Amino acid sequence: MNIEHTDPAVAAQVRAIVMRERSMSVSEREWKHRLRGYGYALSDTDQGRVVTTLPHGVEVCTLG
Repeated sequence: MNIEHTDPAVAAQVRAIVMRERSMSVSEREWKHRLRGYGYALSDTDQGRVVTTLPHGVEVCTLG
Protein backbone atom coordinates (compact mmCIF):
# COMPACT_ATOMS: atom_id res chain seq x y z
CA MET A 1 0.00 0.00 0.00
CA ASN A 2 1.27 3.46 -0.77
CA ILE A 3 0.13 6.99 -0.08
CA GLU A 4 -2.08 7.12 -3.19
CA HIS A 5 -4.25 4.32 -1.73
CA THR A 6 -4.67 5.88 1.72
CA ASP A 7 -8.18 7.07 2.55
CA PRO A 8 -8.04 10.91 2.51
CA ALA A 9 -10.06 11.10 5.75
CA VAL A 10 -7.62 8.78 7.52
CA ALA A 11 -4.64 10.72 6.18
CA ALA A 12 -6.16 13.99 7.44
CA GLN A 13 -6.75 12.53 10.91
CA VAL A 14 -3.21 11.14 11.11
CA ARG A 15 -1.77 14.45 9.89
CA ALA A 16 -3.78 16.29 12.59
CA ILE A 17 -2.41 14.00 15.32
CA VAL A 18 1.14 14.37 14.04
CA MET A 19 0.97 18.16 13.88
CA ARG A 20 -0.75 18.44 17.27
CA GLU A 21 2.05 16.39 18.81
CA ARG A 22 4.61 18.61 17.07
CA SER A 23 3.06 21.70 18.63
CA MET A 24 3.38 20.12 22.09
CA SER A 25 6.98 18.93 21.63
CA VAL A 26 10.03 21.00 22.51
CA SER A 27 12.34 19.16 20.09
CA GLU A 28 12.27 16.94 17.04
CA ARG A 29 13.54 14.06 19.15
CA GLU A 30 10.62 14.41 21.57
CA TRP A 31 8.20 14.68 18.64
CA LYS A 32 9.44 11.42 17.14
CA HIS A 33 9.24 9.75 20.55
CA ARG A 34 5.65 10.92 21.04
CA LEU A 35 4.69 9.65 17.58
CA ARG A 36 6.08 6.20 18.39
CA GLY A 37 3.52 6.04 21.19
CA TYR A 38 0.79 6.33 18.53
CA GLY A 39 2.49 3.74 16.31
CA TYR A 40 3.87 6.23 13.77
CA ALA A 41 7.31 7.27 12.59
CA LEU A 42 8.68 9.94 10.26
CA SER A 43 10.77 9.25 7.18
CA ASP A 44 12.50 11.78 4.94
CA THR A 45 12.00 10.81 1.28
CA ASP A 46 12.17 12.41 -2.16
CA GLN A 47 8.47 13.28 -1.64
CA GLY A 48 9.31 15.15 1.56
CA ARG A 49 8.61 14.05 5.10
CA VAL A 50 6.33 11.01 5.23
CA VAL A 51 4.40 9.54 8.17
CA THR A 52 4.76 5.76 8.30
CA THR A 53 3.33 3.05 10.52
CA LEU A 54 5.37 1.08 13.02
CA PRO A 55 6.69 -1.57 12.78
CA HIS A 56 5.93 -2.20 9.11
CA GLY A 57 6.77 1.20 7.63
CA VAL A 58 3.61 1.58 5.55
CA GLU A 59 3.36 5.15 4.24
CA VAL A 60 0.25 6.95 5.51
CA CYS A 61 0.62 10.57 4.40
CA THR A 62 3.07 13.34 3.65
CA LEU A 63 3.55 16.46 5.74
CA GLY A 64 3.13 19.56 3.63
